[in-house]
Amino acid sequence: MGSREIRKNQTLLCAPIMAETVDKMVINMDKAKQSVADLVEIRLDSLKSFNPYEDLKTLIKECPLPTLFTYRPKWEGGQYDGDEKKRLDALRLAMEFGADYIDVELQVAREFNESIFGKKPEKFKVIVSSHNYHDTPSVEDLGNLVARIQGTGADIVKIATTALEISDVARIFQITVHSQVPIIAIVMGERGFISRILCPKFGGFLSFGTIESGVVSAPGQPAMKDLLTLYNFREIGPDTKVFGIIGKPVGHSKSPILYNEAFKSVGFNGVYVPFLVDDIAKFLQIYSSIDFAGFSCTIPHKEDALKCCDEVDPVAKSIGAVNCVIRRPTDGKMFGYNTDYVGAISAIEDGLRGSHNISATADSPLAGKLFVVIGAGGAGKALAYGAKEKGARVVIANRTYDRARELANTIGGDAVTLADLENFHPVDGMILANTTSIGMQPKVDETPIPKHALRFYSLVFDAVYTPKITRLLREAEESGATIVSGLEMFIGQAYEQFERFTGLPAPKQLFRKIMANS
Repeated sequence: MGSREIRKNQTLLCAPIMAETVDKMVINMDKAKQSVADLVEIRLDSLKSFNPYEDLKTLIKECPLPTLFTYRPKWEGGQYDGDEKKRLDALRLAMEFGADYIDVELQVAREFNESIFGKKPEKFKVIVSSHNYHDTPSVEDLGNLVARIQGTGADIVKIATTALEISDVARIFQITVHSQVPIIAIVMGERGFISRILCPKFGGFLSFGTIESGVVSAPGQPAMKDLLTLYNFREIGPDTKVFGIIGKPVGHSKSPILYNEAFKSVGFNGVYVPFLVDDIAKFLQIYSSIDFAGFSCTIPHKEDALKCCDEVDPVAKSIGAVNCVIRRPTDGKMFGYNTDYVGAISAIEDGLRGSHNISATADSPLAGKLFVVIGAGGAGKALAYGAKEKGARVVIANRTYDRARELANTIGGDAVTLADLENFHPVDGMILANTTSIGMQPKVDETPIPKHALRFYSLVFDAVYTPKITRLLREAEESGATIVSGLEMFIGQAYEQFERFTGLPAPKQLFRKIMANS
C-alpha cells in the first residue's frame, strides 16, 4: 500500500461494479482491490436476480473495500424498473448490514432521509445524486441544484451533467471549488472527460474509474489503470499545473502518455490531458486561469490558435500556424510557437543523410530537392516553410486546388491537386511529406497517393503516427523509398514543447523509450 503515502489529494477513486450475478460482483470487487481503488460502487440494478436479505449480506461480507450501494431506477438512467418501496427498502437494508455509503436520487431523497433519521450508523453516509443526461446548466442553476440536494439532508452531494462542449466543464469545476460540502461533480460524455481526471485539483470527493476497460457505468468513464498510472491521479493537487493537447479528434494522441511520464520522471508538478475542443477561442477564453499553463495544438486548430495568441513567434507567424501555446504566469498573456517544422524537417534530413551517408556538416540534404507537401493546413504550412528555408523547391498538393495555390503563393512554390499527384513526375528522387490525417486510425487502409506513383520518390514522410507504419509508408518502403515515420516528428516537436512547458531540459532518452513502448 506504498502508493497511499504520497497522495497530494483526498479525492477517492471508486470502481463501479456492474454484473448480472453476485458471484461475478465478488470477483470484480477483488479486481477493484488489486487495482488500488479506494471503494466500490455496487450497482444493484445490474443484477439479473436479487434477493436483498441474502445478497446484501454476502456482498458486504465479501467486499475487501468500503462499499457504496446504488440501485438506480430507469427514470434516472439506471436499469431497475420495479416497485419504488422495494428499491428503497433494499437501500435501508444495505445501511443496516454495514454499507459505508448509499446513493439515493434527489427526487426521493427527502422522504428517504426522513425515514432513516436517528437510525444512521456512525460512519455511514448518504450521497444524494442528480443526473442530467441532456446538458450542463448555468452556474446559477447548478448552485441552486446543490442547495436543493443539501436541503434533503445529504451528507455528500453528487451531480452528474452532460458536456455539449468542453467549456461546460469549467462550470462544474467552479461549483466544486466553492462547495462547502463534500461534492462529487462529474461531467459525462467525451467532452467531459477532463472532469474525471482533474477533480482532485478542485477538491472533488471522488472520481470513478473502471476496472475493465470498455465496461463503463456512465459515458466517458476512464479506466482506473489510466487514472492512476497515465494521469498520476494521486499526485494531482490544488497547485498542479494543467497542460494538454487541443484537438478534434484527440483520443488517439500519444501526448498524454509522453508528457505525464516525463513530468513524473523529473518531479514536475503538472498533468497533461486531452482537450476535445470544438471552438478554440472560446476554450482559451473560458479556461483563462494561469493554472491552465500550456497547450499543444493539433488538427484542426493550429491556424485558429495563432489568432488567439497575444504574441506569436516570428517563425510561427511566417508559417501561419502554431502548435504550442504558453500562458505567461505573470500576466496570463498567451504566446504562440511552432515546433512542428523543426521536428519534421530534422527527421527528414536525418533520413536523407542516413540513406546517402552525407556528413551532418554539409549543407542541408534538402537543398535543391523537389519537396512535395500533401495538405495545406497548419502542419502542411510548417513543412512547406521549413523545406523552403532549407533550399528545397516546394510543391503543395491539396484536395482543393485553391488552398494549395494560396499556400504555394505565400511561400513561393507550385500547386497541384491531390489527384494530379498520381502522374506528377517532373524529376526522379523527389521527397514526399503527407501532413493530412489520411491513413490515421481507424481508417488505416487509406492512403493519399497510389502506390505506383511512389517510385518517383527517394524519401517519404508521413506526419500520421497512429499507426506507426501507415499504408503510405508501407507502400513507399516496398517501392524502394527511405521512409520517415511521424513518430520522429512527434518526438522532435515534443522536446521543445516540454522545455517550454517546464523550463527544464527534455529527457530525450526517456521520450524515445516511452514512444517505443506505447
